[in-house]
Amino acid sequence: MGTIARQAGASFVRLSRDNGFGPAANRGVAATRGGIVGFLHDGAVAGEGWLIASAALLEDPTIGAVAPRVVLAGRYLEVELDDEPWFAGGDTRPLGRQLRKATLGGVDVLDRLAGPGVHPLEMDRAGERWRWTVGRAKFYAPLLDTVEDPDLHLNGEVVRPSRVVDLLSSAGSYLRDDGYVGDIGSENPNDDRLDVAEERFSLSASAFVTRRDVLRRVGGFEERYVALYEDTDWCWRARLMGLRMFYDPATTVRREQAARNRGLGWRRARHLAERNRILTLVRNAPLDVALREVWRKRRGGADDGVSEMLTKMLPRALCEREVSRRHWVMRPTEVFERWAGVDVPRH
Repeated sequence: MGTIARQAGASFVRLSRDNGFGPAANRGVAATRGGIVGFLHDGAVAGEGWLIASAALLEDPTIGAVAPRVVLAGRYLEVELDDEPWFAGGDTRPLGRQLRKATLGGVDVLDRLAGPGVHPLEMDRAGERWRWTVGRAKFYAPLLDTVEDPDLHLNGEVVRPSRVVDLLSSAGSYLRDDGYVGDIGSENPNDDRLDVAEERFSLSASAFVTRRDVLRRVGGFEERYVALYEDTDWCWRARLMGLRMFYDPATTVRREQAARNRGLGWRRARHLAERNRILTLVRNAPLDVALREVWRKRRGGADDGVSEMLTKMLPRALCEREVSRRHWVMRPTEVFERWAGVDVPRH
């Protein structure tokens, strides 16, 4: 890798161990000298003009960072099942069909199904996996290059897709009223609905660009997070300093779906997402919102192992909030009231 970097006129920084995205990104920033700094996750390939277009928007001093349209690599088969949605006792999700097996040309793709029409992967103690569909909502199966026979089998039954599409990964990020953050357009067809450049609450660090002077003001990514919510925490801190986050669909970055949270098991990923969400709220959100979510987790959220860690981690997060407060030009309530509930998908 070092030889390839030198041939391209770049520096290569090797870390002795993998401590997650935050430490790696911060080390990379420390090794750069330019006024414009871009972040690109592994498994992602930037389209032509990405940095140039972003740098042009960053000439506006009120813009803190810019992100392109991020599209999943490869193409996907669109599937729509004719199942009436129903509800199980104690489960508020609309359910359709329980998928225990999904194969494309004999290759297992159950964990790679995507889109609003399929719920996340579930697993019992014996390691048996399944996913519920949502009913008639569309979902997508990856069209694998290595498969000659494109027949899709769900629970052993051949299913005919309606079309082949590209899927979005992110067009910026939204903030829910409960403090959860998600990618706008995630796992939906890449069409003209998100062709307008506009401000977002936050941006995905899978591909975003900022200025060095902004990094000096905001600081680096939180290094304790390991994975998930580092970009949200950074953008939220920047917003409290009066900076705007901007989505620019003029350029495209393609990323592998498998590159997301590589190496994390689904339980570990769920644990980190919940832990980091609450820490991000304590560090940046209105205190009543943060404490409400802490209390909710303490009362009924011990299944992912986060509740028992809060006592140890919250004092430091509160101290970090006080340090950041010195640089705020906007109140947490102003940011939250402006963005909570905006751009949230309505499935």
